[in-house]
Amino acid sequence: MGVTSALSMSASVLQTKAPDLTAAEDSLAFRRAVQLIDGTTAGKADRVFHDRRTLATSVSEDLDLAGFLQDGFGQALTFVRVENLFAAAAAANTNNVVLGNAASNAWAALLGAAGTVTLRPGACLGVMAGDLLKVANSTGGTGVTYDVVIVGTSA
Repeated sequence: MGVTSALSMSASVLQTKAPDLTAAEDSLAFRRAVQLIDGTTAGKADRVFHDRRTLATSVSEDLDLAGFLQDGFGQALTFVRVENLFAAAAAANTNNVVLGNAASNAWAALLGAAGTVTLRPGACLGVMAGDLLKVANSTGGTGVTYDVVIVGTSA
């Protein structure tokens, strides 16, 4: 099974201000992209996990990067190295989605073993570059939905 991927992050921003006699603007077009071909050495990937998941009120889950997740064909995945991680909290969420700080065997490459990042409703995170990535609902009251894509290698 081969994997090829084109992964990118971009931002287009236009900021304007209207002083007395002129119009000022600041325009930003920012884009970073990574192309990965099939394999397990630098600049390559051979494993992909993607899913839309929902956590009930005040619940968390550990995404086990070593054997628990399955690819789109139902095959068990073991990530030895994560090349890219994308996570996005659904805009309709009331609560935040919190990534990181698994109780044991945490994936520490991004935030250290105990660090977390909070995704407010509609927010997303892309990391272009452990064992467990913890994902949690920030509080009670309602469930949260999030999308996740993990691209990495088996060796």
